[in-house]
Amino acid sequence: MATETTLPQNNQPSVEIAVQKPPSRPPVVQRRTPPQEPDVLTTIYNFPSMEPQYFAYYPANKLHLPLRRDILHRAVIFEGDATRQGTASTKWRDDVHGSGRKMRPQKGMGRARIGDKKSPSIKGGGVAFGPHPRDFSTGLPRKMYDLAWRTALSYRYRRGQLVVLEDGVEIEMNESRWLAQIMNWNHLGQADGGSLLVARKPRENISQAFLGIEGHGRLKAEDDVDVKDLLKAGRVMIEKRSLDTLLRKHSSDLNRRVPSAV
Repeated sequence: MATETTLPQNNQPSVEIAVQKPPSRPPVVQRRTPPQEPDVLTTIYNFPSMEPQYFAYYPANKLHLPLRRDILHRAVIFEGDATRQGTASTKWRDDVHGSGRKMRPQKGMGRARIGDKKSPSIKGGGVAFGPHPRDFSTGLPRKMYDLAWRTALSYRYRRGQLVVLEDGVEIEMNESRWLAQIMNWNHLGQADGGSLLVARKPRENISQAFLGIEGHGRLKAEDDVDVKDLLKAGRVMIEKRSLDTLLRKHSSDLNRRVPSAV
């Protein structure tokens, strides 16, 4: 007769062996080179003959930007606020010279009550709620203002209204009639909205000639030009060296560093 026996059981606890995994390496981030901006072609002319001399290339992010009316509006307002003097001033009743004695009794005269002669309701008294010296200037980020500069130049370039000239623009004599004929013949005069000539420094002969024909154009140094001037004139004539200086000066918003994902 067979007997059933149970197999011996191992009551010892099981031991788990920890397997160490190799340390995970951070993902390799490949830095991409920034895409190259296409260049735009400009023609350099000679003044006053207006004959083309050679070609020059400029990056599209400096001279071929899309139109941003909101940024241009903020830049013009910023420049206009900075030019306001804010010197208007009036005297309040405490600033007017005179006695503070009451002019007549409060009651018994049959007339309206009144205080001293410095009251705003009396001629020669103080001014109520009058203007006082203040600062009208407003703030605008530097990068936004630089973008507005290049947007204004790009707006003129895209419409064919940016004329780049050789350096050292000057005429032989300060004759207004002769300069007016040159401007009208090249469609730069008053009939076409006038022109703004931007030079590195003021020129004597051409500055005197423009005084007699203000409707045809005006001359400004590159340090005195702002965004409003670029948008106001019918065309913008600018020396190549002045254009390079202004584009280099107003390029703080261009990010030259490639952003990293790490």
